[in-house]
Amino acid sequence: MKKVIVIGSGFSGLSTAACLAREGFHVTILEKNETIGGRARQFEAEGFVFDMGPSWYWMPDVFEQFFALFGKKVSDYYNLVRLDPSYQVIFKNPDQPGGIKDVVELPAKMSELEQLFESIEPGSAAKLRKFLSEAEYKYRVGMGEFVHKPSNNIMEFADLRILISLFRLQMFTSLSKHVRKLFKDERLIQILEFPVLFLGATPQNTPALSSLMNYADMSLGTWYPMGGMHKIVEAMADVAREQGVTIKTGQEVAHIETSNGKVTAVTTTDGARYPADALVGSADYHHIETRLLSPENRNYDQKYWDKRVMAPSSLLWYVGVNKRIPGLKHHNLFFDEDFGVHAEDIYTNPKWPAKPLFYASAPSVTDSSVAPEGCENLFLLIPVAPGLEDTPEVRAKYYDMVMERLERFTGEDIRSHVVYERSFAHADFVKDYHAFRGNAYGLANTLLQTAFLKPKMKSNKLSNFWYTGQLTVPGPGVPPSIISGQVVAAELKKWSKQ
Repeated sequence: MKKVIVIGSGFSGLSTAACLAREGFHVTILEKNETIGGRARQFEAEGFVFDMGPSWYWMPDVFEQFFALFGKKVSDYYNLVRLDPSYQVIFKNPDQPGGIKDVVELPAKMSELEQLFESIEPGSAAKLRKFLSEAEYKYRVGMGEFVHKPSNNIMEFADLRILISLFRLQMFTSLSKHVRKLFKDERLIQILEFPVLFLGATPQNTPALSSLMNYADMSLGTWYPMGGMHKIVEAMADVAREQGVTIKTGQEVAHIETSNGKVTAVTTTDGARYPADALVGSADYHHIETRLLSPENRNYDQKYWDKRVMAPSSLLWYVGVNKRIPGLKHHNLFFDEDFGVHAEDIYTNPKWPAKPLFYASAPSVTDSSVAPEGCENLFLLIPVAPGLEDTPEVRAKYYDMVMERLERFTGEDIRSHVVYERSFAHADFVKDYHAFRGNAYGLANTLLQTAFLKPKMKSNKLSNFWYTGQLTVPGPGVPPSIISGQVVAAELKKWSKQ
């Protein structure tokens, strides 16, 4: 039985491990932190339960497909509920002509969503149907075929049917152009463009293929696993263990041993040694390359990494409030400042934003188990450029800025009712995850960083070593990371039979 070591217990690592163990491999996951989940860890404080990273549950079919590989269903592990409204968006300038509100709630029902669009921009309901019909095609082809390719080279996409699909998928048109051909109202445009702000690159530099995210958002819905997003991690870990995977926490890999073009073992910071017939790196790709491998065994040099366009980092807060806060939904997007200016501060001229957009999640609106009775659990996020200098003074400044806007919107005093507050930003991403430039989401989804143009899954120098996760294909996000693990497992299985 071949021994496989997986570095990291995030979504891609758990996915890889479970799929390999199902095929008969002896798999051990080594996790540097004391708890599993990578960016999707969870912690408790003062009676509050905080998810540390991902908070959006989109593409429910990807989760179902993963558990189905093991004869299971999502419902075997956690209770999934659909949010309605899916989220609300808070816009600037409330006194608009035509009675447009400054707060737009996105309903779960498609008929109600079409009515909402029509009320904001007459004629837009039919355009939304057209837009989402195209987005559905992209989703079916993109998620059904493209994301399951290892993207080792361009020839994987040379099939005539696939080339035709590439044009139908609008790989060579920007999302911004695609959206603005159909819609004129800036609110509707921002609603349709918002997913890419968090996944990397401006809408102007993101292929229109990314509108598949709008299909995932509006047609497939926004969901929530009761108990928090960490329930997915726990479920995937249970599946992995059921297949025979061993998960070891507090085991940070310090060095990868190699011989004759193969990985032979890994050693940890506490001196433990784990022999390996194959190795999968689910930790930060750049960290593994530059810190754990000798130069001759790396796929890329530092110059390559310095030229990558990174998706945003995040300035986060986990806040416990000793009262309920009327006016908040589960997901709240504060677009009460200029979308374009903030995007420029992330991508074009990276700096701390003067007037940032921000996101507030209040899972306690849906789930009473994540906060003491009568209290509110807040997860606050500002997307910011990676690689910025992160200081306590900067964090304090933006905390006050966000809280002031929250209080203005809700009409509630929040700051004096905060009983727990913890921030998390660049320095923490580096410390906890060895994240390159303190990134939160991996590489930006630009055309030149898509598919076979991303860092390769397979090591060019070591025949039994693969990478998985957000810095390789298919890209950032929870569902893509789960798929990334499945693709690597399939590639490793093929290798083992050679």
